[in-house]
Amino acid sequence: MISGADEHVFEQNRRLGRGINLGNALEAPSEGEWGVTLNETFFLLISSAGFDSVRIPIRWSAHADSEFPYTIDPVFFKRVDWAIEQAFRNNLRVVINIHHYDELMENPRLHHDRFLAIWEQIALHYQDYPESLYFELLNEPHGPLSVFWSDLAAEAIRTIRKTNPERTLIVGPGNWNNMGALQDLTLPETDRNLIVTVHYYSPFEFTHQGAEWVSGSEKYLGTPWEGKEWEKKAIDTDFDLALMWAQKYHRPIFLGEFGAYSKADMDSRKRWTEYVARSAEKRGFSWAYWEFCAGFGVYNAQTHVWVEPLLTALIPSALP
Repeated sequence: MISGADEHVFEQNRRLGRGINLGNALEAPSEGEWGVTLNETFFLLISSAGFDSVRIPIRWSAHADSEFPYTIDPVFFKRVDWAIEQAFRNNLRVVINIHHYDELMENPRLHHDRFLAIWEQIALHYQDYPESLYFELLNEPHGPLSVFWSDLAAEAIRTIRKTNPERTLIVGPGNWNNMGALQDLTLPETDRNLIVTVHYYSPFEFTHQGAEWVSGSEKYLGTPWEGKEWEKKAIDTDFDLALMWAQKYHRPIFLGEFGAYSKADMDSRKRWTEYVARSAEKRGFSWAYWEFCAGFGVYNAQTHVWVEPLLTALIPSALP
């Protein structure tokens, strides 16, 4: 018997549907520094192509004071407000998160209070926004934080619930939101308005070949993904693991990131992207591709055209 609360959160997850990450913009140290500045056209394009939602990665930690009360820059808040409003105007649901809070990963105790204070401010600021705005607690918890993550996540949920008792929240496991780390994630049992997020970049030698920020990745250049049965089976095994966990705890799953870097050959990227997207959908997972218009991008912001093989891999009906 599914409770009303469970029904609501599963419906919220269905509404996220097929999404895309607006990466390399608001999670850069400052917007534009990584080559992407958000503009109105992006939201219109994404909606017109048939996407249901956007995930907006945000580096709040670069825009909040380092001393108590850790005040978030009001000008930056306005910029995030603008992005959310653009999405709403184009009938897109929105996930906002805390992204690249690297200091918290390395020193959880030192940044514990600041992390909660940042969420307290975000939650208060957006408490009257509609349910089509979702809060994701933290992108890819890893390092020393992984050990404490379930406890800190529970504290953050309690903090947010003071002002947003009905808001749908998204939380993922440690070890970079890896599916294999789901078994270490403990969530507050009585809070049924939680979506669980996982990320997928496997096989890593394929998805991150030649990625400049990954040490030694140039040796993987030329790695294909041919869609052979054993390649598909590896993905199926991982996804079934996540599905079994989701069914056991009755939590919906949001595949918050997946993508293959531009140094991989396009045919392989299309095959892999299509297989991952359909595999998620088959299991009832919502998803958000990483990402819109940078190194993994499905849109070329220089030529103002969609990367058609990737777009149709994600949204088969996107092009006439």
